[in-house]
Amino acid sequence: MSPTKRSVAQHTLGCKLNFSESSEMCRRLEPLGFERVDFEERADVYIINTCSVTEEANKKCRSMIKRCIRRNADAFIIVTGCYAQLRPEEVAKIEHVDLILGSNEKCDLLDYVGDFSKRQTPTIVVGDIMKDRRYCGAFSVGDRTRSFLKIQDGCDYFCSYCTIPFARGVSRSGTVAETVRLAEEAAHCGAKEIILTGVNIGDFGHRNGETFLQLIKALEEVEGIERYRISSIEPNLLTDEIIAHVAKSKRFMPHFHIPLQSGSDEVLRLMRRRYTAGFFKDKIAAVKRAIPHAFIGIDVIVGTNGETEELFNETYQLLSEIDFSQLHVFTYSERPGTQALKITPVIPLKERQRRNAILHELSEKKHEAFVKRYIGTEAMVLLESTVKDGLMSGFTENYIKVDVPYSERLVNTIQRVRIGETISEIMEL
Repeated sequence: MSPTKRSVAQHTLGCKLNFSESSEMCRRLEPLGFERVDFEERADVYIINTCSVTEEANKKCRSMIKRCIRRNADAFIIVTGCYAQLRPEEVAKIEHVDLILGSNEKCDLLDYVGDFSKRQTPTIVVGDIMKDRRYCGAFSVGDRTRSFLKIQDGCDYFCSYCTIPFARGVSRSGTVAETVRLAEEAAHCGAKEIILTGVNIGDFGHRNGETFLQLIKALEEVEGIERYRISSIEPNLLTDEIIAHVAKSKRFMPHFHIPLQSGSDEVLRLMRRRYTAGFFKDKIAAVKRAIPHAFIGIDVIVGTNGETEELFNETYQLLSEIDFSQLHVFTYSERPGTQALKITPVIPLKERQRRNAILHELSEKKHEAFVKRYIGTEAMVLLESTVKDGLMSGFTENYIKVDVPYSERLVNTIQRVRIGETISEIMEL
């Protein structure tokens, strides 16, 4: 590194949306002479983009700050994201933090950093996110082969257990044209695959008269992007038209992530979700009818206030009946200011953990069965740059991870692969 160069490192906690924004912030420092380095290296500036979905996420943020200081006690430390938005005064008590930026203020990073000199007390720049209607697009590049493209921010749903609307504000997005331009920029930077991300992506465009369906049709035409994946989309917003488009698309992969949260209608009511267990089951069946080989991931929360043993069993029964590929199981964590705190009974932590383990076991069985269907078959795989034990990995169109012998010239290329039980085989070079 040139002696005149300064370095910036970032660590991202939480969702894919945070990854896109972290990458965007680092790119904004490049014109100031900053070179991005790995978070494990010594840097002049550290950016920590936080999550606040669980209390554990808050603890990780505090731990990351301490790691920065151990590497460089003189580093300028910026903390942003949901934890910073919701509890800035708490973040300010952590030693060595210099700048705390709210969810939207991170868009104006360069307005607040000054000359990057250490500060006696941290500067807090956190606005009223519920009144702020600004939208800042973003995409990740350089972190991994795939690019996370932010298409939407905020949420209007206010589920009883969730603090994200208070951390991210109301639902908002750019236009179709603006989002397409970002995708084109990601393609120019070398991205072959884009994951569409946001807080509630199915809500894209509702404030400016556009729709998510219009967006994905427009993205089909972006040159250079060979694959798209739709990240988490609410079941009530995953329309038959969206499913039909993905089914016939050459670029949108047969891959859906659909949050259930609970398979009990009573718990869904307490959560303020906008569908029933029956509706969800029918939605999964509709996806499978249109795209039999589709990968379907599902989010579930266990141990929420009010989830009795009987109601948890309803969730287990529903999931046993559904043809899904993998679960993301979250143990309920109380969030300050949420309506769920008023609900009883409160489930003991050990019981929440027991239920988590039960669903993890079910997920492993379902995922193993899904993968086994495709062993011995051929698939197109986008190979990524990470190398471990002489192997590189990638994902099939329907999101089966495969490992093949590493070759530098195969990085960020799509190859035909025969799927094996452990190591897969490149069919053509």
